[in-house]
Amino acid sequence: MLNIAMAQMKVSPGHPDKNAERMLQMIAEAKQKKADVIIFPEMCIPGYLLGDTWEQPAFLRDCESYGADIIRAAEGIVILFGNVAIDWEKKNNDGRVRKYNALFCAQNGRLIAPDNMPYPFIIKTLLPNYREFDDTRHFFSLQKLAREIGTTAERLLSPLTLDIHGERYRIGGLLCEDGWSDDYSLTPLTELNRHHDIDFFVNISASPYTLGKNEKRNRVFGAEAKAAHTPLFYVNNIGLQNNGKTIYTFDGSSTVYNANGRVISVCPAYEETLCCTELAHIDALPEVTQEHAPSIAHIYRALTYGIREFLAGIHMKKVVIGISGGIDSAVAAALYAKIISPENLLLVNMPSVFNSKTTRSLSEQLAENLGCQYMIVPIQESVDLTKEQLETLPVTNLADKSAHHLHVSSFVMENIQARDRSARVLAGAAAAFGGGFTCNANKAETTVGYSTLYGDQSGFLAALADLWKHQVYELAHYLNDTIYAREVIPQGIIDIVPSAELSSAQNVDEGKGDPIRYPYHDYLFRSFIERWQKATPEDLLTWYTQGTVEENLGCSPGLVQKYFPTAQAFIEDLERWWNLFSGMAIAKRIQAPPILAVSRRAYGFDHREAQDGPYYTRKYRELKAKLLYHSDTLPTGASPSF
Repeated sequence: MLNIAMAQMKVSPGHPDKNAERMLQMIAEAKQKKADVIIFPEMCIPGYLLGDTWEQPAFLRDCESYGADIIRAAEGIVILFGNVAIDWEKKNNDGRVRKYNALFCAQNGRLIAPDNMPYPFIIKTLLPNYREFDDTRHFFSLQKLAREIGTTAERLLSPLTLDIHGERYRIGGLLCEDGWSDDYSLTPLTELNRHHDIDFFVNISASPYTLGKNEKRNRVFGAEAKAAHTPLFYVNNIGLQNNGKTIYTFDGSSTVYNANGRVISVCPAYEETLCCTELAHIDALPEVTQEHAPSIAHIYRALTYGIREFLAGIHMKKVVIGISGGIDSAVAAALYAKIISPENLLLVNMPSVFNSKTTRSLSEQLAENLGCQYMIVPIQESVDLTKEQLETLPVTNLADKSAHHLHVSSFVMENIQARDRSARVLAGAAAAFGGGFTCNANKAETTVGYSTLYGDQSGFLAALADLWKHQVYELAHYLNDTIYAREVIPQGIIDIVPSAELSSAQNVDEGKGDPIRYPYHDYLFRSFIERWQKATPEDLLTWYTQGTVEENLGCSPGLVQKYFPTAQAFIEDLERWWNLFSGMAIAKRIQAPPILAVSRRAYGFDHREAQDGPYYTRKYRELKAKLLYHSDTLPTGASPSF
């Protein structure tokens, strides 16, 4: 009777020493539980998202060395684990040493080779090269190896054959993307099942969390197990990994699928654990009832886990948050208050003459509700001093000794306020407090650069920058109703119009706020980045002529007519935001803090950008000309048709 342990471990990227040490501990634990086989995640020794650390031969040698420690530990137990495999005699296409993303199997202190592989390990067949994944930059795939040695990947794909307790078992080994093969010409699991008698499949993964991904994986992997009529063990890691600008949580959620494709065991998300399953009993085990928590509950868990792990990783124990009386900073404060102790959380309100008594009062009420530290630092005096200095101190042309003075416009004054708050007050307060200060931007603001460089865009982490504004509001309600079970975020903050309060034109008491109409623009901006086939102005005008804008964006019906009574108004709005999204906002995003990812497409390395400026296709220009011509000849409220 085969007892199989799934080792859902926390992987420390770039630290093979720590990972190998933890693996040895879990191997000892598995032996105590009488496990016959223990399965670790993909790249569990080096970590997965390492940037160009893969180009360091010394690091690669260390990964090999720690891998050898794990192989030696395979006495009385079979160990399957992920590591980088190196062929020091061959090169990748970039001229560097040959590297494979590999699955190793060790028994009795030595490696067990797959039946048809030229190496004593399984090589990842399908290398993802989209979103945050960059496998083809560093690793050689099984398909490329097959071409190199004059055969096919189908022939090289082969099981691991093991003798355990006198019984022969054939294991179909897969690495992460090998199971997500819908858009590839080769399906590794199908090929293994077609040519070999497989007892069970193993998919070792390093799969970052994305909202809705687990549900999709259960559909895909469940269907694969059912089609093969063979159990499948999916083993994923937990922890936090990044590629510089984008931070990813790994939730684990390791799962066992029976031969009918049903989920019969799931490891708890974001918890390091060892889950054991008897192979012979899999088909008799009851199906696990899947948790149907609302999406915002999953987002909350990913954010709090990610923030906690990020703070631990940079050894930061104290946090400063600038609070304005608005929704974004309030949600950020309520999140951090669940992660660090009240004495280590400092909320700072920084009013100017444009901040209403309403928002000042709401800020103080929020701090009282959270029970954390609070201070008020008025900025008007320093802002006025900056304006006075810039306008009265001469600018001298040293070539001819002539002098002139700068003029500070009302728009520049808005920027000065934002920068005074962050670069002077929050940066100084964080240094004095012994911590760092947060960036509270949401995804809508990040999309169009509705923030100030070196001002409110600054901070050590942008924890909310992958949430649209409506998700921030949803999170506020979830924090009040479920997490705290009381009103910590004052209802007034939820009800008040979103506003930067940087001028009299943004007076919240008069209902004046941001230029972004979030019920519509959240979804417009989302179409620019999160659609797999990304939308452009051409798509938007096509939908506009068809009357299907709201349907394609996913926003509430009737918003286009409500906000844009004419084609000209619709086009002006579209071009305003497209110009910002593909213009100055890119420069701002490049300089933004790292973003904690939860969506199907986050800014940073997940959405690679070039500063090329806005572009409008030929068809867009043709549609625009027709719309504007017809709008001049149509009655008010009538829709054009071409």
